[in-house]
Amino acid sequence: YQHEKKFDRAFVERQAALISKSFHAWHQAKSKEDFSIFEEPLQKIIELRREEVDILGYEDHPYDPLLDQYEPNTKTAEVKAVFADLKPRLIALINKLKAQPQVDNSLLHEKYDRDVQWHYGLDVLRKMGYDFTTGRQDIAAHPFMTSLSPSDVRVTTRINEHDLANMLFSCIHEGGHALYEQGLNDEYYGLPLGEAISLGIHESQSRLWENNVGRSKAYWQANFTDLQQRFPRNLASVDVDTFYKAINKVEPGFIRTEADELHYHLHVMIRFELELGMIDGSLNAVDLPAAWNDKYKEYLGLDVPKPSKGVLQDIHWSHGSIGYFATYSLGSLYAAQFFAQAEKDISNLTEQIAVNNTKPLLHWLRENIHQHGKRYSATDLCKRVTGESLNADYFMNYAEKKYADIYQLSN
Repeated sequence: YQHEKKFDRAFVERQAALISKSFHAWHQAKSKEDFSIFEEPLQKIIELRREEVDILGYEDHPYDPLLDQYEPNTKTAEVKAVFADLKPRLIALINKLKAQPQVDNSLLHEKYDRDVQWHYGLDVLRKMGYDFTTGRQDIAAHPFMTSLSPSDVRVTTRINEHDLANMLFSCIHEGGHALYEQGLNDEYYGLPLGEAISLGIHESQSRLWENNVGRSKAYWQANFTDLQQRFPRNLASVDVDTFYKAINKVEPGFIRTEADELHYHLHVMIRFELELGMIDGSLNAVDLPAAWNDKYKEYLGLDVPKPSKGVLQDIHWSHGSIGYFATYSLGSLYAAQFFAQAEKDISNLTEQIAVNNTKPLLHWLRENIHQHGKRYSATDLCKRVTGESLNADYFMNYAEKKYADIYQLSN
C-alpha cells in the first residue's frame, strides 16, 4: 500500500499503456528476428523503471527498490556477493565436466506420443501430492502456475513429442509451485499469512521438486519402470542409470528455460548484470544485443546466432519486470539448502523417495515453509529452517557430488 501510494494516476496509466505497446513490439520483434522493432519501447521501459527508482528512493543501489518488489528485504549487494561466490566455483565444475566424455541424451528426443505424455504428467503430479480436487492442469506455450486461492491452484505444461524432458520437468516444476500454494493456510487467504514470502522462496519449492527430487537417481529407481511401460518402444532396452544420466546432461545452450541446472545460473547472472547496467545508466536498449552476445561468449562460449536465441528470448522486460531474474538462482540455492536440512530431519529420505514415498518430504515442507505464509522474511525463514543464512555451499556440495558420479570425475 505504501509502495503503490507513491505513484500518481498519470504514472500508472502511462506504465499500463507502455507495457501493452512494449509486449506487442517484443512479440513482433521476436517473430521477425529484428531487435530494432523492440528497441524504442524497451528504452522507454528502462526509463520508466529509472523514474520509478527515483520515486521510491533508495539508500545503497538504484536496483534495490526493483529487486525488493520480487525478493523483499534483499539488497543488490547481497545478490552480488552470492553470485560472486557461486560463479567461479560453478565455472570450475563445468570446465571439469567438459573434459569428460559427454553424456548421450538422444533417447529423450525420439518420438513420444503426446497423449501418453499428457496422462503420465498427470500421474506425476498426483504422486507428488498435487490435489486435483482444488486444481487442474492445461497446456500452455510457456508453462506456469497460477493461484486464485489455496483452494484453486492451477498448473500448465507443454508437450513436445521429440523432447520428453520438456513435459516431464515442466510438470514437476510447476507442481512444486502449486504444492506451495496449496499448502498456504486458506483461513488467511487475502492476508499476509496466506501469501507466499517471495519469488525466491517460491522458486525454491519448484526447484527442489524438479532437481533435488525429480532429477535424482532415487526418484527414477521408483518411477522408471512405470515410464518404460508407458513408452516400451523407446525405453524397453534402456536401464535406469542411462536414463538418469540423460536427464542430467550438462551442456551450454542459448535458452535459459532449457538449460541444465549448472548453466542455468550463468543465464541468470548475465541478465542480472545487464539489468544493473540498465538501471545505473551504463546500458541503454541500443547497447543490449551486443552486451548480451558478449556475455554469452564469455560465460558460455557461445556465439548467439539470432535475437530469438539471445536478447529477445525472455518476455520479462517487455512487461516491465526488471528486478526479477535473480530470484531464479536464489530459488535453486534455497532449494539445495532446504533439501539438505530435510535430509537431516527425515530419516532415510533418499530411501523413501526410492520407494515412491514423497509424503514425508511434503509434510516437512508444509510444516517448515508453506504454513508460515509471510510470517517471516525469506532470510529469517532460511535461518529458522536451516540455522543459517543463504549459503551457496549447499548447492555446490550437491552439484559436485551429483555430477562427479554422472561424469565419473576422479577426486
